[in-house]
Amino acid sequence: MLICIPDVLSKDEVAEFRRIMDAHEWEDGRSTAGAQSAEVKQNEQLPPDSAVARKLGERIISALTNNLLFISAAVPLEIFPPLFNRYRPGQFFGEHVDNCIRGDRLTRLRIRTDLSVTLFLSEPDEYDGGELVVEDYYGSHKVKLPAGHLVLYPSTSLHLVTPVTRGVRVCSFFWVQSMIKDTHARRMTFDMDNAIQELVGRLGRNDPQVRQLTNIYHNLIRYWADL
Repeated sequence: MLICIPDVLSKDEVAEFRRIMDAHEWEDGRSTAGAQSAEVKQNEQLPPDSAVARKLGERIISALTNNLLFISAAVPLEIFPPLFNRYRPGQFFGEHVDNCIRGDRLTRLRIRTDLSVTLFLSEPDEYDGGELVVEDYYGSHKVKLPAGHLVLYPSTSLHLVTPVTRGVRVCSFFWVQSMIKDTHARRMTFDMDNAIQELVGRLGRNDPQVRQLTNIYHNLIRYWADL
């Protein structure tokens, strides 16, 4: 399940993020890569433990906890502190799979990576190349979204970032541990929630069938949730 979520950050917020990030030093992106990923990773990142990365990451998490589409799609239990990367011309991230467990040195948080997130902080016309390519059973999906939008996809997916040939690609990336571990169950609850919201728009929240479906939805979450 690959889901694009618009307007997580406003254009003004993105511009502010970029000003703050441009004023700080970047490091080799391989410092947070696993053994396999480090061999195919060429990019830069803000030092993950730096005050600027932490403060910007907290703002992203705050925005996500108020985003109903993200909550419905991810059913988040834990959100890993967001990281920030930058690709200049010639840089790329070859095909890889994310580590199944991620640990944070500062908070001691450890999560199972159920979902991977890329939040775009560059507009598509600011750079050429740099597409996120996610592989699944239905083929390859190229993703290049407007600044402030994010894409959410299973961490089990092989994925890559194609070489940047012009400009600079800036993103935040991080992982989510969902309350619902099973990908198919999580997709079903997301589809049901979407259907319920559509019915609410047509029939209202007090319609008997809407109430019944809402009850079933919450009971499914209760049944599948792993806290």
